[in-house]
Amino acid sequence: MRSMTGYGRASCEVGGHRYVVELRSVNHRFLEIKQRLPWPDGEIELLIAQLLRQKFDRGVISVAIRDEGGTANSLVQADVALARSYATALHQLRQALSLDQPVTLELIAAQPGVLRIGDDSIGHDEKWRQLKAGIEQAIAALLEARQREGTALTVDLSARVATLERLAIELRALAHDTPEHFRKRLQARVEAVAKEVDQIRVAQEVAILVDKMDVAEELTRLDTHISETKRLLGETLPVGRRLDFLTQEMHREVNTIGAKAQSGPIAGRVVDAKVEIERLREQIQNVE
Repeated sequence: MRSMTGYGRASCEVGGHRYVVELRSVNHRFLEIKQRLPWPDGEIELLIAQLLRQKFDRGVISVAIRDEGGTANSLVQADVALARSYATALHQLRQALSLDQPVTLELIAAQPGVLRIGDDSIGHDEKWRQLKAGIEQAIAALLEARQREGTALTVDLSARVATLERLAIELRALAHDTPEHFRKRLQARVEAVAKEVDQIRVAQEVAILVDKMDVAEELTRLDTHISETKRLLGETLPVGRRLDFLTQEMHREVNTIGAKAQSGPIAGRVVDAKVEIERLREQIQNVE
Protein backbone atom coordinates (compact mmCIF):
# COMPACT_ATOMS: atom_id res chain seq x y z
CA MET A 1 0.00 0.00 0.00
CA ARG A 2 1.24 3.46 -0.90
CA SER A 3 0.66 6.90 0.54
CA MET A 4 -0.20 9.86 -1.69
CA THR A 5 2.47 12.16 -0.23
CA GLY A 6 6.14 12.08 -1.12
CA TYR A 7 9.10 13.71 -2.85
CA GLY A 8 11.44 12.55 -5.59
CA ARG A 9 14.49 14.26 -7.12
CA ALA A 10 16.92 13.43 -9.91
CA SER A 11 19.18 15.15 -12.45
CA CYS A 12 20.05 14.63 -16.09
CA GLU A 13 22.00 16.24 -18.93
CA VAL A 14 20.15 17.50 -21.98
CA GLY A 15 22.09 19.10 -24.83
CA GLY A 16 25.00 20.04 -22.56
CA HIS A 17 22.76 21.51 -19.85
CA ARG A 18 22.26 19.98 -16.42
CA TYR A 19 18.59 19.78 -15.42
CA VAL A 20 17.20 18.98 -11.98
CA VAL A 21 13.83 17.21 -11.89
CA GLU A 22 11.73 17.49 -8.72
CA LEU A 23 8.42 15.69 -8.11
CA ARG A 24 6.16 16.46 -5.15
CA SER A 25 2.86 14.77 -4.42
CA VAL A 26 0.07 15.50 -1.95
CA ASN A 27 -3.38 14.08 -1.24
CA HIS A 28 -6.16 14.41 -3.78
CA ARG A 29 -9.27 12.46 -4.64
CA PHE A 30 -8.11 11.97 -8.24
CA LEU A 31 -4.85 12.29 -10.17
CA GLU A 32 -3.89 15.87 -11.02
CA ILE A 33 -0.58 16.83 -12.66
CA LYS A 34 0.99 20.29 -12.53
CA GLN A 35 4.12 21.10 -14.54
CA ARG A 36 6.68 23.89 -14.56
CA LEU A 37 9.25 23.48 -17.34
CA PRO A 38 12.18 25.79 -18.23
CA TRP A 39 10.79 26.16 -21.78
CA PRO A 40 7.30 25.97 -23.29
CA ASP A 41 6.79 22.60 -24.94
CA GLY A 42 3.28 21.13 -25.04
CA GLU A 43 4.45 17.83 -26.53
CA ILE A 44 6.97 17.17 -23.75
CA GLU A 45 4.35 18.14 -21.14
CA LEU A 46 2.04 15.52 -22.64
CA LEU A 47 4.80 12.86 -22.60
CA ILE A 48 5.59 13.64 -18.94
CA ALA A 49 1.90 13.36 -18.03
CA GLN A 50 1.68 9.98 -19.78
CA LEU A 51 4.68 8.70 -17.80
CA LEU A 52 3.12 9.78 -14.50
CA ARG A 53 -0.31 8.33 -15.32
CA GLN A 54 1.33 4.94 -15.88
CA LYS A 55 2.76 4.98 -12.34
CA PHE A 56 0.25 6.84 -10.15
CA ASP A 57 -3.47 6.56 -9.54
CA ARG A 58 -4.27 9.44 -7.17
CA GLY A 59 -2.76 12.63 -5.77
CA VAL A 60 -1.64 16.06 -6.95
CA ILE A 61 1.79 15.63 -8.52
CA SER A 62 3.83 18.79 -9.13
CA VAL A 63 6.66 18.53 -11.67
CA ALA A 64 9.41 21.17 -11.59
CA ILE A 65 12.35 21.02 -14.02
CA ARG A 66 15.14 23.52 -13.38
CA ASP A 67 18.01 24.44 -15.72
CA GLU A 68 21.23 24.44 -13.69
CA GLY A 69 23.38 25.69 -16.58
CA GLY A 70 26.12 24.02 -18.58
CA THR A 71 28.24 21.07 -17.52
CA ALA A 72 32.05 20.78 -17.55
CA ASN A 73 31.92 19.26 -21.03
CA SER A 74 29.35 21.66 -22.44
CA LEU A 75 29.98 23.25 -25.81
CA VAL A 76 29.94 27.08 -25.78
CA GLN A 77 28.70 28.54 -29.06
CA ALA A 78 28.73 32.11 -30.34
CA ASP A 79 26.09 33.61 -32.63
CA VAL A 80 28.40 35.86 -34.68
CA ALA A 81 25.62 37.33 -36.81
CA LEU A 82 23.67 38.31 -33.72
CA ALA A 83 26.83 39.77 -32.13
CA ARG A 84 27.41 41.97 -35.23
CA SER A 85 23.84 43.22 -35.02
CA TYR A 86 24.28 44.09 -31.36
CA ALA A 87 27.60 45.83 -32.11
CA THR A 88 26.04 47.93 -34.88
CA ALA A 89 23.06 48.87 -32.74
CA LEU A 90 25.25 49.77 -29.76
CA HIS A 91 27.56 51.94 -31.93
CA GLN A 92 24.53 53.76 -33.32
CA LEU A 93 23.19 54.28 -29.82
CA ARG A 94 26.58 55.59 -28.59
CA GLN A 95 26.77 58.12 -31.44
CA ALA A 96 23.17 59.22 -31.05
CA LEU A 97 23.71 59.89 -27.36
CA SER A 98 27.18 61.43 -27.90
CA LEU A 99 28.78 59.04 -25.43
CA ASP A 100 32.53 58.48 -25.13
CA GLN A 101 32.41 54.94 -23.75
CA PRO A 102 33.57 52.33 -26.27
CA VAL A 103 31.46 49.34 -27.31
CA THR A 104 33.55 46.51 -25.85
CA LEU A 105 33.58 42.79 -26.56
CA GLU A 106 32.49 42.18 -22.99
CA LEU A 107 29.41 44.33 -23.49
CA ILE A 108 28.48 42.60 -26.75
CA ALA A 109 29.04 39.10 -25.32
CA ALA A 110 26.75 39.91 -22.37
CA GLN A 111 23.76 40.45 -24.67
CA PRO A 112 21.08 37.70 -24.73
CA GLY A 113 21.73 34.91 -27.21
CA VAL A 114 25.24 35.95 -28.24
CA LEU A 115 26.85 33.13 -26.25
CA ARG A 116 24.97 29.85 -25.84
CA ILE A 117 25.89 26.92 -23.60
CA GLY A 118 25.10 23.45 -24.85
CA ASP A 119 23.89 22.08 -28.14
CA ASP A 120 20.57 23.67 -29.04
CA SER A 121 20.53 21.84 -32.34
CA ILE A 122 19.60 18.43 -30.92
CA GLY A 123 16.33 17.06 -32.26
CA HIS A 124 13.11 16.92 -30.30
CA ASP A 125 13.21 13.12 -29.94
CA GLU A 126 16.78 13.17 -28.63
CA LYS A 127 15.92 15.98 -26.23
CA TRP A 128 13.04 13.91 -24.82
CA ARG A 129 15.19 10.77 -24.60
CA GLN A 130 17.78 12.58 -22.47
CA LEU A 131 15.17 14.30 -20.29
CA LYS A 132 13.13 11.11 -19.83
CA ALA A 133 16.00 9.41 -18.03
CA GLY A 134 15.97 12.06 -15.28
CA ILE A 135 12.18 12.03 -15.00
CA GLU A 136 12.11 8.24 -14.61
CA GLN A 137 14.72 8.43 -11.82
CA ALA A 138 12.64 11.09 -10.03
CA ILE A 139 9.51 8.94 -10.42
CA ALA A 140 11.35 5.96 -8.90
CA ALA A 141 12.42 8.12 -5.93
CA LEU A 142 8.86 9.40 -5.46
CA LEU A 143 7.43 5.88 -5.60
CA GLU A 144 9.92 4.76 -2.97
CA ALA A 145 8.99 7.67 -0.69
CA ARG A 146 5.27 6.99 -1.07
CA GLN A 147 5.85 3.31 -0.35
CA ARG A 148 7.75 4.08 2.86
CA GLU A 149 4.97 6.31 4.14
CA GLY A 150 2.41 3.73 3.02
CA THR A 151 4.10 1.10 5.16
CA ALA A 152 3.79 3.36 8.21
CA LEU A 153 0.12 4.02 7.36
CA THR A 154 -0.54 0.29 7.12
CA VAL A 155 0.65 -0.22 10.70
CA ASP A 156 -1.68 2.50 11.99
CA LEU A 157 -4.67 1.37 9.91
CA SER A 158 -4.19 -2.26 10.94
CA ALA A 159 -4.30 -1.25 14.61
CA ARG A 160 -7.55 0.65 14.08
CA VAL A 161 -9.12 -2.23 12.16
CA ALA A 162 -8.13 -4.59 15.00
CA THR A 163 -9.96 -2.29 17.44
CA LEU A 164 -13.05 -2.33 15.21
CA GLU A 165 -12.86 -6.11 15.03
CA ARG A 166 -12.80 -6.32 18.84
CA LEU A 167 -15.78 -3.96 19.13
CA ALA A 168 -17.72 -6.03 16.58
CA ILE A 169 -17.13 -9.18 18.67
CA GLU A 170 -18.35 -7.38 21.78
CA LEU A 171 -21.44 -6.10 19.94
CA ARG A 172 -22.29 -9.61 18.79
CA ALA A 173 -21.99 -10.94 22.34
CA LEU A 174 -24.18 -8.13 23.72
CA ALA A 175 -26.76 -8.62 20.97
CA HIS A 176 -26.91 -12.33 21.81
CA ASP A 177 -27.90 -11.52 25.40
CA THR A 178 -30.58 -9.00 24.37
CA PRO A 179 -33.65 -11.37 24.36
CA GLU A 180 -33.06 -12.54 27.92
CA HIS A 181 -32.35 -8.99 29.07
CA PHE A 182 -35.64 -7.72 27.69
CA ARG A 183 -37.59 -10.72 28.93
CA LYS A 184 -36.49 -10.07 32.50
CA ARG A 185 -37.12 -6.34 32.23
CA LEU A 186 -40.60 -6.79 30.73
CA GLN A 187 -41.52 -9.44 33.28
CA ALA A 188 -40.42 -7.19 36.16
CA ARG A 189 -42.55 -4.35 34.84
CA VAL A 190 -45.61 -6.57 34.42
CA GLU A 191 -45.21 -8.04 37.90
CA ALA A 192 -45.03 -4.53 39.34
CA VAL A 193 -48.54 -3.70 38.08
CA ALA A 194 -50.29 -7.10 37.96
CA LYS A 195 -50.76 -9.95 40.39
CA GLU A 196 -50.78 -12.61 37.72
CA VAL A 197 -48.29 -12.71 34.85
CA ASP A 198 -49.18 -14.32 31.54
CA GLN A 199 -45.87 -15.92 30.60
CA ILE A 200 -47.07 -16.66 27.08
CA ARG A 201 -47.95 -13.02 26.50
CA VAL A 202 -44.60 -11.94 27.94
CA ALA A 203 -42.82 -14.34 25.58
CA GLN A 204 -44.79 -12.95 22.63
CA GLU A 205 -43.92 -9.36 23.49
CA VAL A 206 -40.26 -10.26 23.94
CA ALA A 207 -40.27 -12.00 20.55
CA ILE A 208 -41.74 -8.90 18.88
CA LEU A 209 -39.17 -6.61 20.51
CA VAL A 210 -36.27 -8.90 19.69
CA ASP A 211 -37.36 -9.11 16.05
CA LYS A 212 -37.43 -5.29 15.82
CA MET A 213 -34.01 -5.01 17.41
CA ASP A 214 -32.35 -7.92 15.60
CA VAL A 215 -28.92 -6.73 14.33
CA ALA A 216 -27.56 -10.08 13.14
CA GLU A 217 -27.52 -9.01 9.47
CA GLU A 218 -25.81 -5.72 10.26
CA LEU A 219 -23.17 -7.48 12.34
CA THR A 220 -22.53 -9.99 9.55
CA ARG A 221 -22.07 -7.22 7.00
CA LEU A 222 -19.82 -5.32 9.43
CA ASP A 223 -17.64 -8.43 9.84
CA THR A 224 -17.45 -8.76 6.04
CA HIS A 225 -16.37 -5.14 5.60
CA ILE A 226 -13.72 -5.50 8.31
CA SER A 227 -12.34 -8.67 6.68
CA GLU A 228 -12.19 -6.98 3.27
CA THR A 229 -10.43 -3.95 4.77
CA LYS A 230 -7.80 -6.22 6.34
CA ARG A 231 -7.26 -7.92 2.98
CA LEU A 232 -6.86 -4.63 1.12
CA LEU A 233 -4.27 -3.38 3.60
CA GLY A 234 -1.98 -6.10 2.30
CA GLU A 235 -2.41 -5.13 -1.37
CA THR A 236 0.33 -3.42 -3.37
CA LEU A 237 -2.07 -1.89 -5.92
CA PRO A 238 -3.92 1.41 -5.27
CA VAL A 239 -6.76 0.68 -2.81
CA GLY A 240 -7.63 4.12 -1.39
CA ARG A 241 -11.00 4.45 -3.15
CA ARG A 242 -12.13 0.96 -2.09
CA LEU A 243 -11.04 1.54 1.50
CA ASP A 244 -12.91 4.84 1.55
CA PHE A 245 -16.07 3.07 0.34
CA LEU A 246 -15.71 0.36 2.99
CA THR A 247 -15.46 2.91 5.81
CA GLN A 248 -18.72 4.47 4.59
CA GLU A 249 -20.40 1.06 4.63
CA MET A 250 -19.05 0.23 8.10
CA HIS A 251 -20.36 3.55 9.40
CA ARG A 252 -23.77 2.77 7.89
CA GLU A 253 -23.97 -0.65 9.57
CA VAL A 254 -22.84 0.68 12.96
CA ASN A 255 -25.41 3.48 12.73
CA THR A 256 -28.17 0.94 12.09
CA ILE A 257 -27.05 -1.22 15.00
CA GLY A 258 -27.17 1.80 17.28
CA ALA A 259 -30.65 2.75 16.09
CA LYS A 260 -32.13 -0.76 16.41
CA ALA A 261 -30.50 -2.11 19.58
CA GLN A 262 -31.98 -0.21 22.53
CA SER A 263 -29.30 -1.19 24.97
CA GLY A 264 -26.93 0.97 27.00
CA PRO A 265 -23.89 -1.33 26.65
CA ILE A 266 -24.48 -1.67 22.90
CA ALA A 267 -24.88 2.10 22.53
CA GLY A 268 -21.51 2.58 24.25
CA ARG A 269 -19.78 0.17 21.86
CA VAL A 270 -21.48 1.87 18.90
CA VAL A 271 -20.06 5.24 19.93
CA ASP A 272 -16.58 3.72 20.26
CA ALA A 273 -16.91 2.09 16.84
CA LYS A 274 -18.01 5.35 15.21
CA VAL A 275 -15.01 7.17 16.65
CA GLU A 276 -12.64 4.47 15.37
CA ILE A 277 -14.25 4.43 11.91
CA GLU A 278 -13.89 8.21 11.64
CA ARG A 279 -10.20 7.97 12.57
CA LEU A 280 -9.82 5.20 10.01
CA ARG A 281 -11.55 7.30 7.35
CA GLU A 282 -9.27 10.28 8.00
CA GLN A 283 -6.14 8.17 7.59
CA ILE A 284 -7.47 6.51 4.45
CA GLN A 285 -7.59 9.94 2.76
CA ASN A 286 -3.77 9.62 2.62
CA VAL A 287 -3.84 6.25 0.84
CA GLU A 288 -3.40 6.03 -2.94
